[in-house]
This record gives sequence, C-alpha cells and structure tokens, in this order.
Amino acid sequence: MKRNTWQREAVREALGHTEGFVSAQGLHATLHATGSPIGLATVYRALATLAATGDADSLQSPEGESLYRACSTNDHHHHLICRKCGLTVEIEADSVETWAKNVAAQNGFTQAAHVVDVFGLCAGCTQAAAHV
Repeated sequence: MKRNTWQREAVREALGHTEGFVSAQGLHATLHATGSPIGLATVYRALATLAATGDADSLQSPEGESLYRACSTNDHHHHLICRKCGLTVEIEADSVETWAKNVAAQNGFTQAAHVVDVFGLCAGCTQAAAHV
C-alpha cells in the first residue's frame, strides 16, 4: 500500500474540483496556476495511482491521450462522453457485461476485464451544431 503524500492529496483535490475528464498536463497547469510546486511527473504518477485504486476514472481520448476524472463510484461502470464539450455520463451496460463474459468464456479466457467508453455528441452540442 502506498503512503498518502501531500502531492497525491493535491492531485486528488484538484481532480475533484475539475469538471469532466482532464489530462495530466491540464491538471498540472491548474495546480501551477494556484502556486503548487508539484512536478508533471508526480502528477502523472499520482493520477496513475488514483486510477489503479479506483479513486479516479481513466480513459483514452480518441487521439490516444490519457484523461482522468474523480470517480463518483468504485463500482464497475462505463461512460458516454461528448467529443465536443467533454460532458461525461456514467452508465451501466448489463448487456455489455453479459457479452464480455460470454465472448471471454467462448475463447477460453478467465478473469476477463473490459473498458467501454462511448464517444459522441451530447444533446446540447448536437442542437448547437444543427443551428450553425
């Protein structure tokens, strides 16, 4: 078990005050804007630890960048994410859970895990795009 450091607590607090998903670089810039001397490599490590312990959600953007946000639940869940504004909705997907277990078993896999993030445009961004 890793000890809790002031750096990890600073990252946890900053992440908790951030809307939606944010990159390590973005969170680092936010921390520096408030006067924190924390280094970028430390922010990366803290975010990785928070994600590994279930305290943060992590996903890959369509461009391949790791993004993070404070996790509202430690239960397994999936996300709908707006590509334009970043609005994120946590969803349950029972049919995905069943499918993943079945496909894994059919192929001889055990202890299978999965991540499902669905990217699209939220209703607000869809409506705004229709009025352009």
